[in-house]
Amino acid sequence: MQFALSSEQIQFAETLDSLLAKSDVARAWAAGDHAPGLAVWRKLAELGVMTLGVDAEPIDVVVAMEAIGYHALPGPAIETIAVLPELLDGALLGTAAIPPHVPYAVDADVADRVFVVRDEVVFAAETATTVGSVDPCRRLFEVTAVQEIGPLQGGFERGALACAAQLLGAGRALLTRSVEYVKQRTQFGRPIGSYQAVKHQLADVHVGLELARPLIYGAALGEVDVSAAKVAAGDAAYRAARAALQVHGAIGYTVENDLSLWLTKVRALHSAWGNGSVHRARVMTALGA
Repeated sequence: MQFALSSEQIQFAETLDSLLAKSDVARAWAAGDHAPGLAVWRKLAELGVMTLGVDAEPIDVVVAMEAIGYHALPGPAIETIAVLPELLDGALLGTAAIPPHVPYAVDADVADRVFVVRDEVVFAAETATTVGSVDPCRRLFEVTAVQEIGPLQGGFERGALACAAQLLGAGRALLTRSVEYVKQRTQFGRPIGSYQAVKHQLADVHVGLELARPLIYGAALGEVDVSAAKVAAGDAAYRAARAALQVHGAIGYTVENDLSLWLTKVRALHSAWGNGSVHRARVMTALGA
């Protein structure tokens, strides 16, 4: 099977990239100023991104989530686009907790609709305690179910796939920034990117990301297990984060450097929607079956 995007999907990805490249809203969102980020989300809604989970194919959701990951757009993207679109009824943003692997609702203070999903049954929810996250752009909330709404099948699977696509985009962004930086940073009179050790390290990152891509596409088409895609994308993005931090040196550790926006997001998403142990166990169960 050929995992290649159609011309329409490529054009859609380019449109999203052009729109999101002009937005720099992550730091404002982390500081509690959600207005710039919500303005971007409204533009995405005008493009039909919010209804992809209902009106389009899963691969289109993957395309959108990869672009969102690449540009570190804050907000409950996975929940709004992939998991809950049928329940939002015209609302801009939605979020949900899906215990046990998604115990908290992301950005419940900003979302228009908040839910809890238990055993594929949806309940309207209200927020309670705030929980800290390594990613300052992801505010987590404990939520309490207040009213049953109805069934929601496959929500966790769709969320895990969207999370994998977002990780792929974030990993690509880290690789791009690393490649640009090693061309500029010099050591012993030469750009550090000219050294074989650095080249090999970034090449390994590139290979990992590109090997994760067909697993994500395959999962969107129903040909590959979603858990395999989540494991591959999580490991590839985490490798990209480690390499980016190493090649940037001390400046990569600073919050003021924009690299931190992707480093913290990858760290958070790596364990979100089921960590590596959860999904590896699911893959083993599927292989045994």
